[in-house]
Amino acid sequence: MPRPPLDGLIDDLYYLEGAPPYARLTLLPAPSALLIVNLGAPFRIRTGTETAEYADGCVVTMPTHAWEFGYPHRTRSVGVHFKPWGLAPFLPMPAAELCDRPVTVEQVWGRRAITDLRDRLATADGPHEMLTLLEDELRRRLGETAGLALVRQTSSVLAATSGAVAIGDLSVAAGVSNTHLAQRFKQLIGVTPKRLARTYRLTATVFAIDPAGPIDWGDLASRAGYFDQAHFGHEFREFTGLTPTRYLEVRRRFLHEHPGHVLASWPLPAD
Repeated sequence: MPRPPLDGLIDDLYYLEGAPPYARLTLLPAPSALLIVNLGAPFRIRTGTETAEYADGCVVTMPTHAWEFGYPHRTRSVGVHFKPWGLAPFLPMPAAELCDRPVTVEQVWGRRAITDLRDRLATADGPHEMLTLLEDELRRRLGETAGLALVRQTSSVLAATSGAVAIGDLSVAAGVSNTHLAQRFKQLIGVTPKRLARTYRLTATVFAIDPAGPIDWGDLASRAGYFDQAHFGHEFREFTGLTPTRYLEVRRRFLHEHPGHVLASWPLPAD
């Protein structure tokens, strides 16, 4: 866990090295933004019908649909999982401009800055020092961001309730209009409060699925607050591109082929 004030923006920093479990992984949309500084061979990201290669790393604001990550045979990187609003202080543009459009780190911080950071990371004495260097870089770049306190406060309510709160109630509690709140969310997260609430709810529902046992989809949908099982199925397909039963098949495949793997709780095999 990073030290304050980064702890209010970041869920975790990580180091990743080795052979991926699959050459291509599907990442489901989650209430999180991502920064990767790549230290190995380039990787690929596919969003919708577009595929791009990333050599220095990538910046991903909170996605609204599943996206595909193509690993090289061996991978090495450091990264940051941001809270939905946490990436905003480090972006030179509104988050909405990057929604479902991953960019290179160079496009955000400039070539000179990312080249210098990658050089320092590559010569660091082990993962701990690398993550300390990355945290220090973020701390150095941290600045004031208009509207961040509002977005952080209201988003935290959505997180605590897994999205089960009326957006109008959030606006009233914050003392702003629905329009103003939506504008701030689009600027700092890239999506509206309603979309973030839906993402929190779906994420909580997915994590509630136990792949090892039988699943009553109707009961699961009801406990998650969906109107009915059909509503849940439609929402699930919109976000993930899969039916709930197909998701379960692919999740079980991962757990069977790579039991106990560090990535087995969220990404899915795409090949």
